[in-house]
Amino acid sequence: MKNLKLRSLCEAAIFVALAQILGYLKLYEMPNGGSINFAMLPLFIYCIRWGLGPGLLASFVFSLLQCLLDTMFAVSWISLVGDYILAYTVLGLAGAFRGRKYGIFWGSALGSFGRFAVNYVVGATVWAEYMPETFFNMTMTTPWFYSFIYNGFYIFISMFLCLVVELLLYKPLGKYLRGEDLQRA
Repeated sequence: MKNLKLRSLCEAAIFVALAQILGYLKLYEMPNGGSINFAMLPLFIYCIRWGLGPGLLASFVFSLLQCLLDTMFAVSWISLVGDYILAYTVLGLAGAFRGRKYGIFWGSALGSFGRFAVNYVVGATVWAEYMPETFFNMTMTTPWFYSFIYNGFYIFISMFLCLVVELLLYKPLGKYLRGEDLQRA
């Protein structure tokens, strides 16, 4: 049991560091924060391997690193807590699918939707006054629609990219993605 706790802690450090590095490799960056990247992938893998509690904790640590080390866009303490601390911590919800068939895919979707929900509400309330007249050549009439388009664009594309990589890794590394190697540790 002690060895599993130590292994969980070591893997959390590795996966969080990998997520931070992948977060710097942005395929596209939005004007007021948010980007398309693979940062969520290592967190989802860790969450599925270790479960909800450790997954939420690792995601929380990642959220703190995002605040300290990444280019942060926050207009108030509410946007700091919502867009960073809460939004990245809920990625750990992916751990709810630990041990389930295709859990990596369902967990990635749940974590991504959780992140989107937090960013969506913060975007529509806190960032509402910064809503442009047009966005993606569409007239913005309500902050709720703007937040949906803005946050949905980069979060769901990032989720799709993570799901594609997970699909490619599922057959050769399935037992590791599912955490089956931990049963013998």
